[in-house]
Order: sequence, then structure tokens, then C-alpha cells
Amino acid sequence: MATETKLKLHTMLGNYPITKALKSGAVRSDLVDFDFVEVKVANNLFKQVVRDAKYDVAELAIVTYLQAKAYGKPYVLVPAVVVSRGQHHTIAYNPDRGPLKPSDLNGKRVGVRAYTVTTGTWVRGILASDYGVDINKVEWITFEDPHVAEYRDPAIVKRAPEGKELTQMLLDGELAAGIVGDKLPDQKLKHLIPDAEAAGQKWAERHHGIPINHMLVVRQELSRARPDVIKDIFRQLHESKRAAGLPDGGELDPYRFGVEACRPILDIIIAFCHQQKLIPRRISVDELFDDTTRVLGTS
Repeated sequence: MATETKLKLHTMLGNYPITKALKSGAVRSDLVDFDFVEVKVANNLFKQVVRDAKYDVAELAIVTYLQAKAYGKPYVLVPAVVVSRGQHHTIAYNPDRGPLKPSDLNGKRVGVRAYTVTTGTWVRGILASDYGVDINKVEWITFEDPHVAEYRDPAIVKRAPEGKELTQMLLDGELAAGIVGDKLPDQKLKHLIPDAEAAGQKWAERHHGIPINHMLVVRQELSRARPDVIKDIFRQLHESKRAAGLPDGGELDPYRFGVEACRPILDIIIAFCHQQKLIPRRISVDELFDDTTRVLGTS
């Protein structure tokens, strides 16, 4: 919707250091006004993006975007990382139920909010690649539907009984381990991967990047019709990053801008998604972008 010469864009972005200057209006534009939806936890609105195409501009988990791409949803990826982190510390177990190491997971039950969540995809890929886990011999217990409605979980995924909660199931011994996210939800729990932070750092150094959680997406028709607007959105988010004093450049920059900067980590998460039957074929990195977004950050 145009307001005089500016385009007003319905936008969903979480509150992070990288978005602060953009959302406060400290970073300005002659082309765009953002109509920001109020959001405390961005992933609560991801279904609105991929099921209802509700926003012109949005933050989206990378696995959700890969599935959205596979099912023809009307969004294109912008090469701008909004959230990234190490993943090794996000899987936990209850030591009161006995010792456990990653290679012990074969044949056991592991909880995760949904099979399709990006953190879960990263953790499964890392466990399979580096810790001898056959993820097809684990029973994955979930609590929520996928964001993309058309996707169906594979047979190794089972839904927890109604009313059950992941942390309590861990404490009660109904799950051997659980992918619990950035912080341990109970002091009795312990990280499954030893020296998780150091292991995550070594992984990032070995793979030339920090695992990506969320990136920016824009409506496909907007990208085709107004490449100048998309370029300006990219500029504004990059300026917002700099305003926050965040590292800008280098292999371990958590907030990468530009296709080539994002390519090594996107290659890995695409491979993990294909291996885990989250997408029907191994999409190339270049397919995620269009002629407008593919060149952002190259000049």
C-alpha cells in the first residue's frame, strides 16, 4: 500500500540487537515505511507467514523457508541472517536417570517441539555427522505441527500424548533426551554433548560459519515489481546491524549478509533437510534467491 511516495509494508521481525535501530526508526528510508506487527517470540507467527502469506517482509526459520520453497509458497529469501547460534548446547538429558552420551541415543526416544524446527534439524544433522547417531533409529517425540501444513512427518516421528510437556517427560524418564533450545529449562538437566560451547565453536570453525536459525524473506511479487525497495530493505537491516555494534564480516560473523557469505552454511542445512526427509530433493543455494535478492551485498 503506497502512502504518497513511500510503500507501506506489513512486517514481522523479532526484537534483537540487529533489528533495534530498524524497528525504532533510527534507520530511515525514502522508499519504505514498515508496519511492524507486535511479536514477543517470532516463531509463534511463522505459520502465519507460510500458511496465510500474511506479511510483505518477515523473519523466518531457515528450515521453514526451505519447506515453504519446496511447497511453492510466495516468498523469496533475502541473504540476511537475523538469528544464528551454535547448536550443540540445545540438547539435554536428565543425569538423575543415569549417564548418557550422544552415541547412546540409537533406539531411544528424544523429544523436540516439532520435527521440522530448525534447531532440531541442526542437532540431528550434527549428531549423525559427528557423534555416531543413526537418526532413523531414534523415535522422535513431538508436541506441535509443522509450520508448513502440507508436510507430513516421517514414520520415525510420534506425537506425545495430549497434555504431556517436553521438560517434564525428560525429568520423569519418559524421554532419554530432549532438544530444549538455548537455555536449560530445569536445573536438573545437563547438556548431552560434553563441552557443548567449545564443541560448537570448533564446529563453526571447521565448517566456516555459525549455524543459521532465521533469515529475512520478502513477498515474491514485491521482489519482482520493486527491486529498489528490496535493495533498500537490505540496506536498512545492514545499517541496523552496524548501529548495534555487531561484528560485520568474517567467517564467524553470526549475522551474514550476501549470498556468498551465507552459502557454506546454507549448503549444510539444505543437505541436513534432505537427509532428514524434510524436503523432497536437495535444492541448490541459488534456487533460494531470485534475480533481485541474489545480487544483494555484491556491490
